[in-house]
Amino acid sequence: MSHDVLDDDALLRYSRQILLPQIDIDGQMRLRNGRALIVGLGGLGSPVALYLAAAGVGTLHLADFDTVDLTNLQRQIIHDTGSLGKEKVDSAAARLLRIQPAVQLHCHRRALDEDSLDAVVAQVDVVLDCSDNFGTREAVNRACVKAAKPLVSGAAIRLEGQLSVFDTRLETSPCYHCLYGHGSEAELTCSEAGVLGPLVGLVGSLQALEALKVIAGFGETLMGRLLLIDAFGSRFRELKVRRDPRCEVCRER
Repeated sequence: MSHDVLDDDALLRYSRQILLPQIDIDGQMRLRNGRALIVGLGGLGSPVALYLAAAGVGTLHLADFDTVDLTNLQRQIIHDTGSLGKEKVDSAAARLLRIQPAVQLHCHRRALDEDSLDAVVAQVDVVLDCSDNFGTREAVNRACVKAAKPLVSGAAIRLEGQLSVFDTRLETSPCYHCLYGHGSEAELTCSEAGVLGPLVGLVGSLQALEALKVIAGFGETLMGRLLLIDAFGSRFRELKVRRDPRCEVCRER
């Protein structure tokens, strides 16, 4: 499909989005020409990848070095029983191409080091951090600050979720490090603390929504705000997040 025009198939496929005045043809074209990096294809990355491909984002970079395990299938909905033992990137790519054969996929099957992460981030319009460890989140944040690319960050554990957008193209935006600093050495993983499938689906879906806003240029993102989700009580809270002028990552952006 051409990157300058939407053919009849695309107009029909995305008709329900195009009907929205906030998106229209111009917004759909921006999605078609949009490029996103998804770091992690687990519980969060599954709905992110599915919804971005289905919405018509033209190019997706998929990064994950893990394989599909039986314990993943309770929440990582892009994979299925037939994917057990396969690279998550390959399992996800096969599913995405069944949804939208025209999507351009770039698969990164190894852990991205600083140089390779910088190179990939420089190629995209938005980065979605769907990883499950603090070290990766910090590395992704540094790359996004360096390249001045918006970062959509989500996390979920037990029955609690968090979501924010860090867009250091804007002078007032904090970065991930402004909010979380050096993290906690006692950080738990889902394999230790547990997590409920619909919660990661909810957080990942909201991450996809924020990325579509960034790419298509509509609405108000969560920049400067941290959304807290309490799945046990079905409650949402929002906290203001300010830039730290002394932040060692973004103070000299």
